[in-house]
Amino acid sequence: MGNVDTEAKISAKAQAVKSVKLGRFSFRRPVLLAPMSGVTDLPFRRIVVGFGADLVVTEMVASESFQKGDAEMALRSAGEGLSPHVVQLAGSEAHWMGEAARMAEANGADIIDINMGCPARRVTTGWSGAALMRDLDHAMTLVEATLAAVNVPVTLKMRLGWDKSSINAPELARRAESAGVQMITVHGRTRDQFYEGRADWSAIRAVRDVISVPLIANGDVSGFEDADAILDASGADGLMIGRGACGRPWLPAAVSRYLANGQRWAGPELSELVSLVVRHHAALVDHYGPVKGVLAARKHLGWYLDAYRDRLGGVMAGGDEAEFTRMRSELLRASDPNAIAEIIPAIFTLLSRSAGLSGASSEADQLRAAHCASAGKTTATELAEGDAACQTGRAA
Repeated sequence: MGNVDTEAKISAKAQAVKSVKLGRFSFRRPVLLAPMSGVTDLPFRRIVVGFGADLVVTEMVASESFQKGDAEMALRSAGEGLSPHVVQLAGSEAHWMGEAARMAEANGADIIDINMGCPARRVTTGWSGAALMRDLDHAMTLVEATLAAVNVPVTLKMRLGWDKSSINAPELARRAESAGVQMITVHGRTRDQFYEGRADWSAIRAVRDVISVPLIANGDVSGFEDADAILDASGADGLMIGRGACGRPWLPAAVSRYLANGQRWAGPELSELVSLVVRHHAALVDHYGPVKGVLAARKHLGWYLDAYRDRLGGVMAGGDEAEFTRMRSELLRASDPNAIAEIIPAIFTLLSRSAGLSGASSEADQLRAAHCASAGKTTATELAEGDAACQTGRAA
């Protein structure tokens, strides 16, 4: 009865929600993947969209470097196969923001997002990111230049302010809306908090009170209850998930479906999860090349393991803890893509068996099948060629 009541309440809320429109795109209570440097590259965004996320945003793209042809910035801005394709630009000078926005649109961007929220010292020391909130007049020159350069919608992401003595997100949001920005995202911390403590979701409501364009609330959303709480506290039209999606790329889509119908999805079953992890690793190798791709994948592999272990309750039986630690170290130090793809099914099998899941005796066969299926879908590691596990039926 409780679940029925909860779903009925969520359904009533969903019916009362207004649509969020950005150009030719329309969403009901959207759940976005936050831009995260070193995380939201094209392979990750494709996976998140594959689960059904509403919107995903590129890593932060430095406007001047991008406009001058920097290869890394070009790679960050890539969005082949994604619609809508959202490119986030950062910078400190209006000229370069305008030129970079024009270039991103020409390259296929459907939406341009302006970064005024990054707290990293390497960004703010150059008067980019959250540092722009220290001088709103200057910040608005970047907004105006970006708007003037493109025909696609422009959005803006910010923090509450630089520090607790300068909470000026409402003023910046109001001025940005007046200039033509079509959506505002606010992270519920000041810059000087970085990611410490808890995001103040209720403080975002002050922005809601002064703008009529869609408002997206961001900060510390890691599950369904958080989604309800941040929307209720902030009055926002949607929410953005960042670190909560690390190791759980299905989370934005799962939260979106939850907000629509009250259904909670914990994520893929084990065999599907292993196939996903293998494919993600291979996609990163394709995207960056074998050396950089393996390095880029390590953090994701660690996140996947941590998330799955947490999902199983975190406790391991007997000597499995030591074996898991050994295998995890081997996985995250390995440099050969083929070796990594074989360790992945084995370590997830260990976690599953240690948790005492039903059907664990056949888990190796299921994971081998997932591994072999993935092998046929990637060219990065050439897993299908000479893979003894797939050829002989031996568990990978």
